[in-house]
Amino acid sequence: MAHTIINSTKAPAPIGPYSQATLANGILYVSGQIALDADSGNLINDSIENETHKVMQNLQAILSEAGMDFSNVLKCTIFVKDLNNFGKINETYGSYFTSNPPARETVEVSRLPKDVNVEISCIATK
Repeated sequence: MAHTIINSTKAPAPIGPYSQATLANGILYVSGQIALDADSGNLINDSIENETHKVMQNLQAILSEAGMDFSNVLKCTIFVKDLNNFGKINETYGSYFTSNPPARETVEVSRLPKDVNVEISCIATK
Protein backbone atom coordinates (compact mmCIF):
# COMPACT_ATOMS: atom_id res chain seq x y z
CA MET A 1 0.00 0.00 0.00
CA ALA A 2 1.36 3.41 -0.96
CA HIS A 3 1.47 6.02 1.75
CA THR A 4 2.76 9.54 2.20
CA ILE A 5 4.67 10.81 5.21
CA ILE A 6 3.34 14.13 6.53
CA ASN A 7 5.62 16.46 8.50
CA SER A 8 4.98 20.01 9.64
CA THR A 9 7.69 22.40 10.78
CA LYS A 10 5.01 24.01 12.98
CA ALA A 11 4.84 20.87 15.15
CA PRO A 12 7.74 19.33 17.06
CA ALA A 13 9.98 16.91 15.21
CA PRO A 14 9.58 13.27 16.23
CA ILE A 15 11.68 12.24 19.22
CA GLY A 16 12.07 8.68 17.98
CA PRO A 17 11.84 6.47 14.88
CA TYR A 18 8.37 7.55 13.72
CA SER A 19 6.70 10.17 11.52
CA GLN A 20 4.38 12.94 12.65
CA ALA A 21 1.70 11.42 10.41
CA THR A 22 1.11 8.96 7.60
CA LEU A 23 -1.51 9.41 4.88
CA ALA A 24 -2.80 6.21 3.24
CA ASN A 25 -5.93 5.77 1.12
CA GLY A 26 -7.23 9.18 2.22
CA ILE A 27 -6.85 8.38 5.92
CA LEU A 28 -4.41 10.38 8.04
CA TYR A 29 -2.89 8.66 11.07
CA VAL A 30 -1.36 11.28 13.37
CA SER A 31 1.19 10.16 15.95
CA GLY A 32 0.68 11.09 19.57
CA GLN A 33 1.54 14.71 20.23
CA ILE A 34 2.84 16.19 23.45
CA ALA A 35 3.19 19.83 24.48
CA LEU A 36 6.58 20.49 22.92
CA ASP A 37 7.03 23.88 21.31
CA ALA A 38 8.36 23.36 17.76
CA ASP A 39 10.43 26.55 17.77
CA SER A 40 12.06 26.44 21.20
CA GLY A 41 11.90 22.73 21.97
CA ASN A 42 10.55 23.64 25.42
CA LEU A 43 7.71 21.80 27.09
CA ILE A 44 4.59 23.85 27.77
CA ASN A 45 3.47 22.45 31.11
CA ASP A 46 2.77 25.39 33.41
CA SER A 47 -0.87 24.27 33.63
CA ILE A 48 -2.81 21.27 32.34
CA GLU A 49 -4.96 23.62 30.25
CA ASN A 50 -1.93 25.22 28.53
CA GLU A 51 -0.35 21.82 28.07
CA THR A 52 -3.52 20.50 26.41
CA HIS A 53 -3.81 23.61 24.20
CA LYS A 54 -0.24 23.08 22.96
CA VAL A 55 -0.93 19.42 22.22
CA MET A 56 -4.02 20.42 20.22
CA GLN A 57 -2.08 23.16 18.39
CA ASN A 58 0.55 20.58 17.41
CA LEU A 59 -2.17 18.26 16.10
CA GLN A 60 -3.70 21.21 14.24
CA ALA A 61 -0.37 21.99 12.53
CA ILE A 62 -0.05 18.41 11.29
CA LEU A 63 -3.67 18.27 10.14
CA SER A 64 -3.15 21.55 8.29
CA GLU A 65 -0.03 20.23 6.57
CA ALA A 66 -2.22 17.43 5.19
CA GLY A 67 -4.90 19.91 4.07
CA MET A 68 -7.26 19.03 6.92
CA ASP A 69 -8.57 20.49 10.16
CA PHE A 70 -10.36 19.25 13.26
CA SER A 71 -13.61 18.76 11.32
CA ASN A 72 -11.85 15.92 9.47
CA VAL A 73 -10.95 14.02 12.65
CA LEU A 74 -12.71 10.66 13.05
CA LYS A 75 -11.13 9.47 16.29
CA CYS A 76 -8.78 10.63 19.03
CA THR A 77 -6.94 8.77 21.74
CA ILE A 78 -6.02 10.70 24.88
CA PHE A 79 -3.37 9.37 27.23
CA VAL A 80 -3.21 11.02 30.65
CA LYS A 81 -0.96 10.52 33.63
CA ASP A 82 -3.69 11.45 36.12
CA LEU A 83 -7.42 11.09 35.43
CA ASN A 84 -8.02 13.73 38.09
CA ASN A 85 -7.03 16.20 35.32
CA PHE A 86 -9.66 14.80 32.96
CA GLY A 87 -12.19 17.61 33.46
CA LYS A 88 -9.72 20.36 32.55
CA ILE A 89 -8.27 18.36 29.65
CA ASN A 90 -11.76 17.55 28.38
CA GLU A 91 -12.86 21.20 28.48
CA THR A 92 -9.77 22.37 26.59
CA TYR A 93 -9.91 19.49 24.09
CA GLY A 94 -13.62 20.12 23.50
CA SER A 95 -13.01 23.73 22.49
CA TYR A 96 -11.34 22.45 19.30
CA PHE A 97 -14.40 20.47 18.19
CA THR A 98 -17.27 22.94 17.71
CA SER A 99 -19.66 20.38 16.23
CA ASN A 100 -19.79 16.66 15.62
CA PRO A 101 -16.88 15.67 17.88
CA PRO A 102 -14.99 12.51 16.90
CA ALA A 103 -15.01 9.14 18.60
CA ARG A 104 -12.52 8.98 21.44
CA GLU A 105 -11.06 7.05 24.31
CA THR A 106 -9.14 8.34 27.30
CA VAL A 107 -6.63 6.11 29.04
CA GLU A 108 -4.70 6.73 32.24
CA VAL A 109 -1.08 5.60 31.95
CA SER A 110 1.80 5.49 34.42
CA ARG A 111 4.22 7.51 32.31
CA LEU A 112 4.43 9.45 29.05
CA PRO A 113 7.37 10.67 26.93
CA LYS A 114 9.35 13.46 28.60
CA ASP A 115 7.13 12.94 31.67
CA VAL A 116 4.31 15.05 30.20
CA ASN A 117 0.79 14.91 31.60
CA VAL A 118 -1.14 14.41 28.36
CA GLU A 119 -0.56 12.97 24.87
CA ILE A 120 -3.15 12.87 22.09
CA SER A 121 -3.20 11.07 18.74
CA CYS A 122 -5.87 11.12 16.04
CA ILE A 123 -7.14 9.61 12.82
CA ALA A 124 -8.65 11.89 10.16
CA THR A 125 -10.00 11.70 6.62
CA LYS A 126 -11.16 14.13 3.95
